[in-house]
Amino acid sequence: MKIAFMFPGQGTQVVGMGKDIYDKYEEARKIYDKASEILKKDIAKLCFEGPQDDLNKTENTQIAILVTSLAMLEVLKTNNIEADICTGLSLGEYVALIYGGYISFEDGIKLIQKRGYYMQNNIPNEEFKMAAVIGLNSKIIEDICKNIEGFVVPANYNYSNQTVISGNKEAVEKAIEELNKVGARKIVELNTSGPFHTEKLIDAKYAYEKELENIEFKIGKVPVIKNIDGSIYNKDDDMKNILANHIISSVRFDKTIKLMLEAGIDTYIEIGPGKTLTGFVKKENKEANIINVSNVETLENALEICEKEGI
Repeated sequence: MKIAFMFPGQGTQVVGMGKDIYDKYEEARKIYDKASEILKKDIAKLCFEGPQDDLNKTENTQIAILVTSLAMLEVLKTNNIEADICTGLSLGEYVALIYGGYISFEDGIKLIQKRGYYMQNNIPNEEFKMAAVIGLNSKIIEDICKNIEGFVVPANYNYSNQTVISGNKEAVEKAIEELNKVGARKIVELNTSGPFHTEKLIDAKYAYEKELENIEFKIGKVPVIKNIDGSIYNKDDDMKNILANHIISSVRFDKTIKLMLEAGIDTYIEIGPGKTLTGFVKKENKEANIINVSNVETLENALEICEKEGI
């Protein structure tokens, strides 16, 4: 049996996330407390009490999801459940990098706080929109975006049959019209206004590069798959450059799933709020063994399954 840990990204946040695990598991409490001490900010209160409007601010969302995922992960680690490979969606990649030993807990916490701040506060004063396109090959979506007047590009390649486009409001709306004409099964406009993972965040990238200069990266112990191209980090990678470009580059989770399949992964454990990533995997691999860890009930179910399977 080969296991992948997967960590979710922005959009999965909900007020109250992690509270029952915090209340029950001392090791989870220590993660929240340690993060709060490093950042001089009550992360537990932010996650458990919100309010939702505050939690939805990018500079709060990213750190809240990161710490919640790390707290849940800590309980699995205490129970000797380990991954053969790991990955995350956007900010979730940082949980993977901490778990894999590429960056320290403290550095990861500080980086995500800065990353969220820069991504929220370096958005051009324009009107943006994002939309998930379902039922079309990504190549068709790319071609249509290229022919639209204005700025619209694929930002997230979630799986082979779903791609998120992002850009200026009018260009995205025009792209939606054209994509419907060529047979998109469904298009869902997303509740976010930021042009994340596009060149519109170039100023955020430049600001974030300065933070990365202060970080010591290590050779990891667990393989981590990169969002920018769906390949595994190797010892020769310029991680500072990769993580800076991560902000303006498309997320290739479609290639990540393909790599995990090729690597023989059969058990996928999503750790953190929501079920987004296991949903993507299931679309590509109906036979995949899917486990979600998002609260005490699902965590205890995961521990039971792992014990039964001898994981």
